[in-house]
Amino acid sequence: MGKIVFITGGARSGKSTFAESMLNAHDNVVYIATAIPFDEEMKERIKIHRSRRNSNWQTFESYKNIASIISKADENTGYILLDCLTIMISNLMIIENGMEEENINSESAKKTEKIIESEIQNIIISAKKFKGKTIIVSNEVGMSIVPAAPLGRYFRDVAGRSNQTVAQSADEVYLMISGIPVKIKG
Repeated sequence: MGKIVFITGGARSGKSTFAESMLNAHDNVVYIATAIPFDEEMKERIKIHRSRRNSNWQTFESYKNIASIISKADENTGYILLDCLTIMISNLMIIENGMEEENINSESAKKTEKIIESEIQNIIISAKKFKGKTIIVSNEVGMSIVPAAPLGRYFRDVAGRSNQTVAQSADEVYLMISGIPVKIKG
């Protein structure tokens, strides 16, 4: 049975760097990047992330059907790194399901959350079936101010519930604080 390591923390807390450092000595890594280069800032962030990766790692760029990528990892793959869950969630909300401030309502929110919950559950199931270690990175979004806009509050709530689900299933959980990993489970 596969092992899940969950790494969470605030923006720029060192989550991705820590996750990558756990795997730098390994070549048998599948890296799943969920960001979409939709503007210049995001293109630059993606460029920085790509430059840090071990060139021997196999990279997939996708924000949906992640479980399928994990399930297709070959027998030589020892590690999966999923970076990051919150970007995946925002892409599923906005790109995949067209949620915008103007059209968010109870019905669309419930429909979208069911899709996200299903994606999260499928990731966990695939990670548990995978023979190696799966590291999942996510932002901790509940330790800040309450967003003023409904879409922001909805995103925070869905991301928070998703993080809880992954953390409960994880074998190890780390909270990153100012670049320092604090092990809180496992």
